[in-house]
Amino acid sequence: MKDRHVPATGAAAFDERSGRVGLVTGHHDTYVRLRPLGGGREWHADPAQVRPADRDELLSAQLAEVNTRSRRAL
Repeated sequence: MKDRHVPATGAAAFDERSGRVGLVTGHHDTYVRLRPLGGGREWHADPAQVRPADRDELLSAQLAEVNTRSRRAL
């Protein structure tokens, strides 16, 4: 298990297990709760597998959300 800083509530985080970026919505003893940037169903992640999202990961996730919204508007 890696000893790292888990991002604060409201921060963008990268879940290494799922390969997804989400916003931290809560911390619990055994998991971190994340939700997609554009909203949607939350998921639980192992704190040892969650780290702050880097710039490229965050930009990629934001672009994917914009693309999803634009496809819905058609």
